[in-house]
Amino acid sequence: MERYSVLMSVYAKEHVDYLKMSIDSILNQTIRPDQVVIVKDGPLTDALEHTIENYKKQYNDIFTIVKLEENGGLAKALNTGLQYCRNELIARMDTDDISLPERCEKQLLAFEKNNDLCMVGTQINEFVDDPKCVVSSRIVPTTFNEIKRFARRRSPFNHPTVMFKKSKILELGGYNEYGRKEDLDLFIRMVNQNYNSINLSESLLLYRISKDNLKRRKTWKNCSEYIAIMYKFYKKGYLGFNDLVYVIVGQILMYITPVFITKLLNNIFLRKKPNDNI
Repeated sequence: MERYSVLMSVYAKEHVDYLKMSIDSILNQTIRPDQVVIVKDGPLTDALEHTIENYKKQYNDIFTIVKLEENGGLAKALNTGLQYCRNELIARMDTDDISLPERCEKQLLAFEKNNDLCMVGTQINEFVDDPKCVVSSRIVPTTFNEIKRFARRRSPFNHPTVMFKKSKILELGGYNEYGRKEDLDLFIRMVNQNYNSINLSESLLLYRISKDNLKRRKTWKNCSEYIAIMYKFYKKGYLGFNDLVYVIVGQILMYITPVFITKLLNNIFLRKKPNDNI
């Protein structure tokens, strides 16, 4: 089976214990990565530096550590890290999430079955403090045609789950480093240029959410950047007028409604509960 790299970015506010759990989940994959690239996005705390150094000492042949002198944001860190990945297949991983042991093997099998694929994502189960207590799931479409329709209004992939071909992402110009929502921007460019991609139907990653996760997303900067990205693609003909209206109304409601109402609507329309049929 083809070798693959894992790409991660770490910055100063990361939690050491979460980082360890994340890295360990990658090292415990049923098919271990050939390389783990960790981009240090600016100066880190002593605890984070020590943790990364220990992994490097223990697994020197696997870990590639890239240091950025200043914090430049996730998109810049990932674009830099891409250049250091020595394999064509790259699995994204966030530093506070947990990949299930068979995640990467199942994604590798998908690429093996269909070499035309550019990206393979998965579903996610969300938790707050205890990974064993799943509170919700984010379910995204599985086929390319469904993904393309879904992308007109919402992000069609769970970014921390994706495995992609390095050459294809570089063809697209990598991540957009201007503003946030770099993953949404990349995904919409990708599907609208017909880069064949799928999501597996299984939840293969545990996604950590904080109790104030929704509150942190309810900022005008966050909402306006989402609208700006979708408006850019509307002008390019990637989505219709009704789709744009849906996005604008949805983001404004996200911003102006009380947190408890937004949370209720989010759970009804965008999330599945553990006992739901998915």
